[in-house]
Amino acid sequence: MNDEFLAATRLLDFGNPHLERLVEARGWRRLSDHERIGAVYDFVRNEIAFGYNARDDLAASRVLRDGYGQCNTKATLLMALLRAVGVACRLRAFTVDKSLQRGIVPEIVYRIAPARILHTWVEVWHAERWVALEGVIVDAPMLAVLQAQFPSRPDLCAFGVATDCLQAPPVDWRGGDTFIQKAAITGDLGAFAAPDLVYEKHGQDLPPLKALLYRHLVRHWMNARVARLRRGIVPEIPRPGGHAAAPGANGARQREAAS
Repeated sequence: MNDEFLAATRLLDFGNPHLERLVEARGWRRLSDHERIGAVYDFVRNEIAFGYNARDDLAASRVLRDGYGQCNTKATLLMALLRAVGVACRLRAFTVDKSLQRGIVPEIVYRIAPARILHTWVEVWHAERWVALEGVIVDAPMLAVLQAQFPSRPDLCAFGVATDCLQAPPVDWRGGDTFIQKAAITGDLGAFAAPDLVYEKHGQDLPPLKALLYRHLVRHWMNARVARLRRGIVPEIPRPGGHAAAPGANGARQREAAS
């Protein structure tokens, strides 16, 4: 295996003392390869909550300190921890349709957001092949809320998920690929040895004012909406033609407007 798939970079700063203490405290290096991947994967999936950081190109140590992340930032942390325990990994980059963020992005912002957004997932070298770990993005408690809110829907592309098997998506580590946003993919940008290379080539550059508004206003608004989702407050989302798609019927459910 090429050393570039095990190397540290500016973003994959697994020599950082906070990451090193975490790895030692969890005892991940003492596990088998299969168990090691699963333990790191489960940590990033469920102990790093789904949420929106200040920007995509954050170092792994900063994502760990934030305690939350989305596809790109969780991927950076996952890669750093995997390499810290000796697991070779790389990053796959794609574009996805913005519709997967509907219900999280306020509608006034959604209308002017780019139609396609950058999406990445980690692939590990396991059992002599590359295995995709995209299912790490949405933590189990948030996924459970969405499954309860939409019990009769086989598919969903909103609220941070894009899957055609909502009630049983392949998100648990069993040695094979895991996915939770794959159904929104619109383009393949290729494989990269490190996230640094992705952002150098495909960083989602926003105009300075929009970037400032995102960091200091919009993402906090989005994270507040994620927090309400976790409490079972699911907003209605407009369907094509302007009609709203409400959560599935359940007397215990709460709803609120998407604005």
